[in-house]
Amino acid sequence: MRKAGIVLIWAAFSVGLIAMVMIPINLQTQLILGLLAVTVMGVIKILKAEGNWRLVALAFGTAIVMRYVYWRTFNTLPPANQPENFIPAILLYLAEMYSVMMLALSLFVVSRPLPPRPSPTPPEGKFPRVDVFVPTYNEDPALLANTLAAAKGMDYPADRLEVWLLDDGGTAQKRNSDKLLEAQAATMRHRELQTLCADLDVHYLTRDRNEHAKAGNLNNGMKHSKSELIAVFDADHAPARDFLKETVGYFSEDPKLFLVQTPHFFLNPDPVERNLQTFEKMPSENEMFYGIIQRGLDKWNAAFFCGSAAVLRREALESANGFSGISITEDCETAVELHSRGWSSVYVDKPLIAGLQPATFASFIGQRSRWAQGMMQIMRFRFPLFKRGLSIPQRLCYMSSTLFWLFPFARATFLVAPLFYLFFDLQIFMASGGEFLGYTLSYLLVNLMMQNYLYGSFRWPWISELYEYVQTVHLLPAVVSVIVNPRKPTFKVTAKDESVLVNRLSEISRPFFVIFAVLLVALIVTVYRFQTDPFKADVTLVVGGWNLLNLILAGCALGVVSERAEHSPTRRVRVTRRCEFGLGGRWFPATIEDVSVNGARVQVYGDLGEMPTSARAEIRFKPYSSATEEILPVEVRNRETEGNLTAIGCRYLPEIARHHSLVADLIFANSTQWSQFQQARRRNPGLIRGTAWFIGLSIFQTYRGLSYLFRTLGSDKASVVARKEKTA
Repeated sequence: MRKAGIVLIWAAFSVGLIAMVMIPINLQTQLILGLLAVTVMGVIKILKAEGNWRLVALAFGTAIVMRYVYWRTFNTLPPANQPENFIPAILLYLAEMYSVMMLALSLFVVSRPLPPRPSPTPPEGKFPRVDVFVPTYNEDPALLANTLAAAKGMDYPADRLEVWLLDDGGTAQKRNSDKLLEAQAATMRHRELQTLCADLDVHYLTRDRNEHAKAGNLNNGMKHSKSELIAVFDADHAPARDFLKETVGYFSEDPKLFLVQTPHFFLNPDPVERNLQTFEKMPSENEMFYGIIQRGLDKWNAAFFCGSAAVLRREALESANGFSGISITEDCETAVELHSRGWSSVYVDKPLIAGLQPATFASFIGQRSRWAQGMMQIMRFRFPLFKRGLSIPQRLCYMSSTLFWLFPFARATFLVAPLFYLFFDLQIFMASGGEFLGYTLSYLLVNLMMQNYLYGSFRWPWISELYEYVQTVHLLPAVVSVIVNPRKPTFKVTAKDESVLVNRLSEISRPFFVIFAVLLVALIVTVYRFQTDPFKADVTLVVGGWNLLNLILAGCALGVVSERAEHSPTRRVRVTRRCEFGLGGRWFPATIEDVSVNGARVQVYGDLGEMPTSARAEIRFKPYSSATEEILPVEVRNRETEGNLTAIGCRYLPEIARHHSLVADLIFANSTQWSQFQQARRRNPGLIRGTAWFIGLSIFQTYRGLSYLFRTLGSDKASVVARKEKTA
């Protein structure tokens, strides 16, 4: 009866909502309704009311959005007999309807995501056998050593765990290549990794040919292994000690479970975070997906495989002939296929691995291009909406995930639409300034508030728009190419260990400066038209404001493509761990303050005396996996003495396999540190403070980007003069 009552209430509310949307009202009433909706949503947000109150706030927002769509559809489009106005107007209208559709799908997916849940423990004495796959192509052996050592050191019965390095960089095809340098490099890599795997007591496996990229590599691993569960880690994704303890228990509870996915946590900032310097204080872009969206997908049994940091059931994979390889995003494609066969998935909202992100903006765009093209391939070849076997919620969830990557079309349209009016006086949005305030402004405000409700402290205001803009410039042609020729894209490995040695402009930054210049000219045109054409002043002011918003985004993007020097590809992570520091045969009490994949900072108590830079030293500590202390050799890189304390920066000097295990224990063993770091930067500044912060950020980044540009132009000019003088 209670459920029937709830259904009746929501049915009545829906009927009232539709009536409210379609009733013709004057502009003044519309302004009042918009103000009322914004006020109600604001009050609920201020009171931090959750549960059904959250749905009430979203319902008020939905009413305003639907009213805007109704008005936009029937009152603002120019007549079809004016093609110069009608064609760009329809493109803008379609872009807006795409945004509304994605908002609707987001509401369905994440309006009430599943809360985090405790992980079940496997039955005593019934730990399933697990094969750990680490696929690699061209990653550095030192990076692989850390990942393999961390995988080998997981807290799990040793006789139930097998670790495999799947090397696609040392295949017979590469070793026998006609290109001599390529063949020699592949042969050296093959031998080096064989030795590394033997030292770490893990399996080394390669294959004859590089077919079907990562999916083919994983399927080759399945042919040579036999455990009932398969854990997959990217080459730079090192697991914490409790990874398997937090994941494998789910499989004993549900025989139809094919996947347990965990979030991807990154030690280093992406290029946007690094260049804007927001990594330490603002949630990363991927946290919105892993912190909210995957939990929402999990509610509908649609959490999907993300290529790494996951455990899969072999039986399920074998039922679908292994990992799917039609698209270049084999992870999501595999999940679509297995969900359609009746298998289920679980998402564990706890960071249990730590990895690396692309360090340069060009590599970042290359990675996102592969994701976008792969999702377009899935939509083309698997089309989730009509995929037999998927439930209706699963179809909607997968459509949300794939259709998202069409955002470059909408974002590009929103960028150029104001220019049609400002430069060419085209009438593509038939509305007065007052109507724009009554309908469009209230829609935009409500849209921002709804996003704030949905994503809260996981995504600050305007950051999503910035990420979409900086990707759009280069993703648009990539998405168009895969739509035209869906089989054209090929899998490309993302660089994992780059570093930016000097301050510089990205090699793909030029379009951003061109766009900024065009938008700046449009701002000048706005001022001119406002003064010379007073009869259209209200429309000019509105369109000019739209262009100004685009200019703010474009200015902030100049800072994104102005790459800051950062010699290390990883950030140091704060820890507090007692140890002893050994120097010249003497041992001193010490504490490890922070660690990275390359070195550590140690606070040492006592008089160390004279100590030359590059001196060899040792750190003695008790690893999580052992009850006895062990020694890790290091090289002293720098020191700072204050009283009886000396802060020493060290670089690891691993000489044997156990040293790699100790490095992995220092950095990756404790998963709690990742959760604590994420929680420390999760806060919601709110729309007003968040907007003010973003405007200030944009002003500074515009200045920084232009200064990089002028400095680059000056150095290029000096180089040309020097070459001419040398020639003379």
